[in-house]
Amino acid sequence: MDGRSGRVLVLEDDEDRCHWFQQQFAAREHDLTCDIAQAIRWLETREYDTILLDHDLTEEHYYSDAHDDEGTGFAIASWLAKHPESQPHATIVVHSLNYVGAKRMVDVLRESGRQAEHVPFPYLQAGLGIASKEERAKGKG
Repeated sequence: MDGRSGRVLVLEDDEDRCHWFQQQFAAREHDLTCDIAQAIRWLETREYDTILLDHDLTEEHYYSDAHDDEGTGFAIASWLAKHPESQPHATIVVHSLNYVGAKRMVDVLRESGRQAEHVPFPYLQAGLGIASKEERAKGKG
């Protein structure tokens, strides 16, 4: 997926996607969860190079138009926005297929001064989307 070597945090609930992420990051330290509280504990105690966030974390979210700010990936985006001292150099990518939820996540992160991108999961699978900060600076990402 990318050539970096730092730790990766993945917030994801879908088993097939989890398996794919585990394969992609097998050579790197990575933490994978769909539990908001666990993700926050890791963000408080570990340093990440890359943070990959899904929005919908339970089946009930998949078909709902209601916002669940505490039970979706929005909770992690909001936490990161409120804690600028945590993970200040991490690349943050929202990989959700929920475009409305992903936009809200990216917006709250950007409004807090963080850089964040929405790269839908199929783009990640196709190898499109996560360029290192060095690659982006050189115009390759």
